[in-house]
Amino acid sequence: MDSCALKELARAVIRTEADAVAGLLERIDDAFLAACQLILDCRGRIVVLGMGKSGHIAGKIAATLASTEASHGDLGMITGGDVVLVLSNSGETDEVRQILPLLKRQGVKIIAMTGKPASTLASHADVNINVAVQAEACPLGLAPTSSTTAALAMGDALAVSLLESRGFTAEDFARSHPAGQLGKRLLLHIYDIMHTGDEIPRVPATATLSEAIMEMTRKRLGMVAITSDALEVEGVFTDGDLRRTMEREIDPHKTPIGDVMTRNGKTIGAEALAVEAVKLLQEYKIQGLLVVDDGLRLQGVLNFNDLLQAGVI
Repeated sequence: MDSCALKELARAVIRTEADAVAGLLERIDDAFLAACQLILDCRGRIVVLGMGKSGHIAGKIAATLASTEASHGDLGMITGGDVVLVLSNSGETDEVRQILPLLKRQGVKIIAMTGKPASTLASHADVNINVAVQAEACPLGLAPTSSTTAALAMGDALAVSLLESRGFTAEDFARSHPAGQLGKRLLLHIYDIMHTGDEIPRVPATATLSEAIMEMTRKRLGMVAITSDALEVEGVFTDGDLRRTMEREIDPHKTPIGDVMTRNGKTIGAEALAVEAVKLLQEYKIQGLLVVDDGLRLQGVLNFNDLLQAGVI
């Protein structure tokens, strides 16, 4: 097969699967709403089942629900208060048919996600969500392709709808994923990553430019804070300020740092979230921030690299 034919085949797959997903829009109906309500009313677990390729899709849906809605389990964990979401494109998978009597006997609510509304699974379910597709993307019509894509998209639609219904927030997600990227962005505070004590580059307003440069060089944070004896911030001098200052004909050994520092620089409180620091750095195109208390007294400093190393960026 030549390259043009390969490209066209790939495009045909994408078109077929895109059509399959687009066809789901009309399936967001009363059955979909009923499925959402069953899950919202559930006081037990949400169990997601599937075999073969449907099992892989079930695993993904279960992971999404576990992140945003409830825990998921296996057959041995099912109790009468649970809701079971069962995936099977044909609705006639042997393993699924075999467990239906057990599920019904336990009195659990069953949500079916199948491409065959007249199937055994659909007829035994309390609610059936129709995920039928016109054709598989596989040229032979054998390998599950469009059908699994449709089931995955419908599962996402279900999970996100439930998320919104419960008022689930990004902070809720972060608390259940504290080690993840979103968890770090939402749970990490400035005081967790800022430099304090002797690590803070600081000079008094009476210091010379050369003394400020030496302090900034020693602490390697790309900035130096200029403070009063009571640690009240009077200004900041950064690498950018240094480059601009060097363009002027001044004597660094005689020039007071107060003559060349930036006054009213951007600051942030230690209790703020690290993601707020990222916003400030991006908005004002700066590389670091002074951390101050309510009295504008210096508490710490942080820069772009600190946020990067903490996984916030």
